[in-house]
Amino acid sequence: MRERLCSKIACAREAVATLTYDYGDQMAVLGPLGPEAVIHAHDLCSIHTERLAMPRGWVVVRHETLRA
Repeated sequence: MRERLCSKIACAREAVATLTYDYGDQMAVLGPLGPEAVIHAHDLCSIHTERLAMPRGWVVVRHETLRA
């Protein structure tokens, strides 16, 4: 199985989260890394996940995984 890398240009870190957009509702959803790469989603490393910023007026929904 090949590891998935961050979608940000020039970033070679391993992806840990998947970002999707709903442009109509001005919403971004950030969740755990999806089971497979999807053309309309963006995989992000932990650094870019933490630095995520959206335009003013947009809502960011962050789905966290449960930790033991």
